Amino acid sequence: MSSTITYTVTGMSCGHCENAISEELSALAGVTGVAADATAGTVTVSSAAPLDDEQVRAAVDEAGYELVGRSA
Repeated sequence: MSSTITYTVTGMSCGHCENAISEELSALAGVTGVAADATAGTVTVSSAAPLDDEQVRAAVDEAGYELVGRSA
């Protein structure tokens, strides 16, 4: 069952930020796509199966940013 979830992330301000977050999230098992948007402060993650939010949080932290939570 595939899953697509949009998260709110703080600290992104440019394309480099988007790439850093995309790289970390793409390394998670099962991730099939990542779309980071620094202007909106969001990152949308597509995966083959639902991801654990803590895994996503850890990857965002590793990239140097803060995961606020799931976007509405």
